Amino acid sequence: MQRALDLLLAVKRAVDEDRPRRPGRYVLTGSANLLLMERISETLAGRAHYLKLWPLTRRERLGHGSTGIWSRLLETPVSEWESLVQAQDLPPEDWRETTAVGGFPVPAHELKSAEPRSLWFDGYVETYLERDLQTLSRIENLGDLRRLLRAAALRVGTVVNQAEIARDVALARPTAHRWLNLLETSFQLVPVNAFAVNRTKRLVKSPKLYWGDVGLARHLAGGEPTGAHLENVVACDLIAWRELVAPRPDVLYWRTANQEEVDFVIEAGPALLPIEVKATERPSHRDIRHLLTFREEYRARVAGALLLHAGTATFWLSEGVLAAPWWRVL
Repeated sequence: MQRALDLLLAVKRAVDEDRPRRPGRYVLTGSANLLLMERISETLAGRAHYLKLWPLTRRERLGHGSTGIWSRLLETPVSEWESLVQAQDLPPEDWRETTAVGGFPVPAHELKSAEPRSLWFDGYVETYLERDLQTLSRIENLGDLRRLLRAAALRVGTVVNQAEIARDVALARPTAHRWLNLLETSFQLVPVNAFAVNRTKRLVKSPKLYWGDVGLARHLAGGEPTGAHLENVVACDLIAWRELVAPRPDVLYWRTANQEEVDFVIEAGPALLPIEVKATERPSHRDIRHLLTFREEYRARVAGALLLHAGTATFWLSEGVLAAPWWRVL
């Protein structure tokens, strides 16, 4: 769609002349976010519904056609969470393998080993990220873009600092800013904004950086997976879920200037669901100390909290704080 920008004006005229209006006459697809593209002057406001098709979730890969049980957690009394999680009849999964596979259909569903997946990701970078992105924005030096991609891939789950990224890859800050925005426009990078309501603590306001596909992020970064990559798996599932819910909830994170942090906060109306992610098989009370701080800070809005871990057991770590295997919830 981004290669035929004048088509939007033609569609607008056709829709406006269509009486009575017939919904669903046109399906327009593209790999970029039209609403964020500078060259788009027509957005079909009031005439179109925008649907973001994110990479496959874990349950989609397993054939269930759904996201994690976030809505059910919000609707279920906290006292019943343990039973709800244990009732999920899903196979255990090694998070390291999950982060290598990602959610793009070909590497996630068709390619069964590391070597062909690596070749596929190489081709994706060389075609879409290096060639097709130039149709969205002028990129002068592909070497600089590659360094920026790797720098962003190495910062999964961190608070975005564009000045630091620009310095590390020897780019002018305006250029780094423009290219990072381009990666967001094309759904490669997914910022998770900070939870803003605050009563007593000074909060960090910059977004955290995740990738739309964690397999691509791992491929670009190289090296061994970290707990941040498991966070990215959860982020992708939450974002895919958010797009399907009406009214749409917010998926945020919480961090204070004192380095207290909760990985994700679902804000659905007045309700808050804080979620911590730990790549450990044996979570302890120490792992939930910031969840407890968040619950204390926003007690009236937080019914319960969730710690997702890499083990197999579901149990209460504290009153209102359930430890659950990530693969049972996603």
